[in-house]
Order: sequence, then C-alpha cells, then structure tokens
Amino acid sequence: MKYVLEYPSELPSASDAFLRPEVIRAVVTAAEESGFSAVALSEHPAPSLKWRRNGGHNTLDPIAALSFMAGVTARIRLLTNLYVLPFRNPYLSAKALGSLDIVSGGRLIAGVGAGYLRAEFAAVGVDHERRAELLDEALGALRRIWIEPEKPVEGRDFAAPGPLWLQAPVRRPHPPIWIGGNGPAALRRVVQHGDGWMPIIAGADMAAAMRTKAIENPDEFGDGVSALRRRLAAAGRDPDSVDVQVVCPHLDFADAGTVRTALAYLDDLEKRGAGWAVVHVDGSSPEAAADFVRTFGEVVIADR
Repeated sequence: MKYVLEYPSELPSASDAFLRPEVIRAVVTAAEESGFSAVALSEHPAPSLKWRRNGGHNTLDPIAALSFMAGVTARIRLLTNLYVLPFRNPYLSAKALGSLDIVSGGRLIAGVGAGYLRAEFAAVGVDHERRAELLDEALGALRRIWIEPEKPVEGRDFAAPGPLWLQAPVRRPHPPIWIGGNGPAALRRVVQHGDGWMPIIAGADMAAAMRTKAIENPDEFGDGVSALRRRLAAAGRDPDSVDVQVVCPHLDFADAGTVRTALAYLDDLEKRGAGWAVVHVDGSSPEAAADFVRTFGEVVIADR
C-alpha cells in the first residue's frame, strides 16, 4: 500500500495557518521524509458560502499550490484530487497540468473528475447538466494533446485551427490519469482513458451529495474492482496496470484500538484491489499535523 497525504487545509476544521508558505513547506517535507508517496489537493475555484458552512473547507488552486510543493520537495508525487475538467477548455487543462508535470520533474498524478457543486458551475459559467459530456470530451482531448502536442484537437465548443507549439509533459506518453467516481460511467472512463480509479466508500447520503453511486462497504468496493478488472481485460488492457485509491479511516495514535481497526480495514481493501490510500491527518494545528505525519510514517509506513 502507498499512502497519500491529503494536505490538511482540506479539513473543514483546519485553520488558515495551513495556507501559509512556511507551514506548507514544513508539512509537505515532513510527509516526504516520512515515506508518503504523494500529496493531494482538491479543486474548488468558486465554492459557495453554504458549502463552506456545511462541511466544506479552505481551498487553494491545486496547480499553484502543488507547484509550490514541488519546489520544496524532491520525490513526493503531486496528486490533483480532483481536478474538475469540465470547468475549462481542455487546452487550458493540458497546459496547467502539463506545466505542473514539467516543473516537478514528472511527478504529477492527474486525478480528474466531473465536479458536483451546481452553484460552482454557475459561478465559472459552465452548464452543470453538461458536466458528464464535457468530462468525456476533455479526457479524450487531454490525452491527445499530451501525446501529440502539435496536432490540432477540436471539440464541440473549441477547435485549434492548425498545428500548435506546445511543450509535452515529462511523463510519456502522458502523466498518469486517475478518474474519480463510483458508477458505471466512471469505470467506463477508466477503461477508455485512465491509469487509476478513485472511488469513495461512503453511505448513500454522502454519495448523493457528490452526485455519484453509493459504495457503502468493502464488499461493494471489491465488486467494483472486480468489475473494473473484467472490463480492462475485455478491452485488452492489463488489469494490474491500473491503480486503485481508497481513503484511510480515522486513526488516533493515542488509542491503539483505532490503529489496529484502521490497519485491518486497509489490509482488507488491499486484498480486494486497493493499492493507494489517502490519509487525513490531525488538522488542529500545523504542529499537530506534522507530528501526525511523522508518527504515521513510523507506525504505519515503516512497519508495512
């Protein structure tokens, strides 16, 4: 199992201190030193106040913040979890994500998805009802732009009129593309375009809020992985070539029981096909977050 630090500003209770550059540097370098394989940030360019007051969190532009993190680290991967492709023209996404791959020396993992906040789509001027269509279009366009940057690509709302001069990303043929979502459409997209699947194991209420199918327990998760592997094999792809990411349950290092329970849960998910786990740390303060990261490295990563 590989572990991803969800940067603590993503926690609803996290203070504004996690937005300071010296704190970002301290937490992310601690994660790299402790053996975390990646650090992740989500994307919310224009979330509503209602969302923030009902479990939302502070947000940074993931390209800007992950580029800063790349500059203060050497090995840790940079994961967008998730970058909402329907928000923008595929050329803009290809440039932003590709630039992050270039400045990080090939460390980008492009986690992408459809988005779900209707008010946010309105704020950025995109039709919320078209998000699935726009995601499908963008996935195909993104891969073509990265693989053959000079070749024009067009879609329903955009068209490059002739050959282009664009820099290819470092990773070839392109950076890994991980796709979020729980339903059949997400699995189809992973088979067609993806190098990873990012489902959420959550109850029906949370799944409905995120506008995706519910995966409520490890059995349902395992069924989803099995379905994905069958579809990959049928499409002539190696099922072992696609990564699967889950969320690590809560750990309280002062309570050995919660640690044992969480690790047993992760072991079960790993047997069912998970290879990566996103970790939520103690966000009560920057010092507590860094301490949690180091303890996680000693207790979990180094021992597994």
